[in-house]
Formats: sequence, structure tokens, C-alpha cells
Amino acid sequence: MQRLSDTELKVTGIEALNKALGAADAYRFMTLLHNEKTDYVQISHRLYEDQSIDDIFARAKTQWEG
Repeated sequence: MQRLSDTELKVTGIEALNKALGAADAYRFMTLLHNEKTDYVQISHRLYEDQSIDDIFARAKTQWEG
């Protein structure tokens, strides 16, 4: 699979946020990330806790295949 450019990644991410949260909360979420210090390592640990690399990869693959 070809990697997305930085611009394509931003657009895809914003579209996903809009779909999941709605426009107002997506904007609010992005503002919160921009204005606050965020420990992305801690967030990653919480998101992927008790999941194997194979589980994470399989889920990501199904998301990309649509």
C-alpha cells in the first residue's frame, strides 16, 4: 500500500474525525490537541493495551481496505 502524503494524511484524519465526532466536536478535539501538552506515548499505551501487533495490524488493514 502506498503511503499517504502529509496533506492526504491530514485530510483523511480530519474526515475521520468529522465522521466520528461531527464537525463541531472534531474542531474542538483538534483545538484541544493544539493548545494542550499531550503525552502521545501514554495515549498509545492506553489505546493499544492488551493488543498484539498482529491484532493492531489486522484492524488497521481492514480500515484501509474499507
